[in-house]
Order: sequence, then structure tokens, then C-alpha cells
Amino acid sequence: MIIKGVALLAGCYLLGQLIGEIFGRLMHIESNVGGVGFAMILLILCQNELEKRNRFSKEIADGLIFWSKMYIPIIVAMSAVQNVRVALSSGMVALLAGTISVVLSLVAVPYISKLIKKTV
Repeated sequence: MIIKGVALLAGCYLLGQLIGEIFGRLMHIESNVGGVGFAMILLILCQNELEKRNRFSKEIADGLIFWSKMYIPIIVAMSAVQNVRVALSSGMVALLAGTISVVLSLVAVPYISKLIKKTV
């Protein structure tokens, strides 16, 4: 059943959000600090542990694949909008840092692509 994979994803998401909230409060920030990132790390760790124990079934994989097609693009879009709002309200330094990182990433893509083609 796909529900097993969805349940694993939901559990990792909820625990990741809780960890993000705790880190935010420890740093005296009124925000979630990396909750989605913690959720993804937990999901990877859970998947690896299940694979080691030969308990990662096709049903769990199907559930994860089902949600990965919708979940990750939605979260990325939500994070992008939130980051732009924060950057615009935080001032020029945040906006400049975001712009530089995007430009450097765009410049690096062709070089990384060439490296990958050489190794393959």
C-alpha cells in the first residue's frame, strides 16, 4: 500500500518541523529554522535504515515516489517566496547575497555538466 510511504514521509515531516521549531526557539528566532531540511535528512536516514534491515518494500517506495512528485516542488516554491520576502525586508546585504549565489550557480552549471560528461 502506498500509505506506508506516505506515513513515513508525514512522520519525518512532522518531526523535522518540530526540530526546526526547537532550533528556532533555542536561537531566539520566532521562526522555524530548517524544518524541511531536517525532514529530508530524517527521511534519508529512515530509508537507509529500512534498506539495511531489508524492510524497504515496493509499497513504501511507491508512496515516497508518489509524494516526491508533488511535495518537493511545492516546498521549494513556498521556500523561494518566503526567502524573497525576507531578503527584500532585510535589506541590500541579503538581496546581494542571494543574487550572487544564483549567478554563481548559473555560471557553474555548464562546467559541472562538462565534468559529468567526461566521467561518464
